[in-house]
Amino acid sequence: MKLTTKSEYSLLALICIARQQKDGFMKIDDICKKYNMPKKYLEQLFHILESNRYLRAKRGANGGYALTKTPNKITLAEIIRLMDGALAPTESVSRYFFSHTPIEKEKKILRVLKEIRDYIAERLENLTLADLI
Repeated sequence: MKLTTKSEYSLLALICIARQQKDGFMKIDDICKKYNMPKKYLEQLFHILESNRYLRAKRGANGGYALTKTPNKITLAEIIRLMDGALAPTESVSRYFFSHTPIEKEKKILRVLKEIRDYIAERLENLTLADLI
């Protein structure tokens, strides 16, 4: 598993929104300034998050973005999978994004990689936005 800026920016933005949730909708400009993110890129990521029902948008002076679920219902694993795909170190040990790879020829290495996958998946599936705010 390797996080790209898609996952990193998405997680940062969601955490930021979750922290401010009681204050209503959060403007994308405020998130971009706080974390020094490019606005156009974050808009693209927010489109993905909206399409997958993690965010909702509201237009107007009091508009911005808000979570569609409570922070304790959004795990890091689901956001990372949405943005970057498999949590596994190689696709041949992935549960959700399986495909054959050359490393399958060595069963002992494969077993270690599955252990790594299981640890990472368990940790991230049990870690929510609420745990980080």
